[in-house]
Amino acid sequence: MTEQKATNIVWHAGAVTRADRERLNGHRGATVWLTGLSGSGKSTIAVELEKRLWDRGVRAYILDGDNIRHGLNKNLGFSPADRTENIRRIGEVAKLFTEAGMVALTAFISPYRADRDQVRALMPDDFVEVFVDCPVEVCEQRDVKGLYKKARAGEIKEFTGVSAPYEPPQKPELTVHSDRQSVEESVRQVLGYLERRGIAPPA
Repeated sequence: MTEQKATNIVWHAGAVTRADRERLNGHRGATVWLTGLSGSGKSTIAVELEKRLWDRGVRAYILDGDNIRHGLNKNLGFSPADRTENIRRIGEVAKLFTEAGMVALTAFISPYRADRDQVRALMPDDFVEVFVDCPVEVCEQRDVKGLYKKARAGEIKEFTGVSAPYEPPQKPELTVHSDRQSVEESVRQVLGYLERRGIAPPA
């Protein structure tokens, strides 16, 4: 748990409630957290999912691991401590999006179970964990960014799946098998779940 260092602070409530925002948006707020190895297809699925949600009138926004490290988390590396702080920060941002009545789609390796559970604890009723399950062998064959090759050559230290661990979810809301499902099938699976939860309206 992160230490609260600031003192003499008081939460200032606004005049517009979350219910007000959701009523205006026409849908619930939620965080859809895609986790999995590099190359598993998290970002690809998130991009198509965002478009499909948007087409249904759902205000969705992607928080992508690489993109966040260009700005908000540009001062963090890939040590275990930095990975934990990376996920803590993005969890807080996702919570803000959710409370604003939007659907936050996050695509992060987020390798540590405890870190993901900490985000879930921030918004237990609004957190949808999607495990993008893909064997490391398949991810490495894809090697979309050439990262596995660099990791095997020792050019990248602490690389998840090679020199750093990945702890798969034990009870995710949904598991997508991206090694044997197309992007379309994976997105349809997630959309079906969001429909059943009342987060996304039927097509």
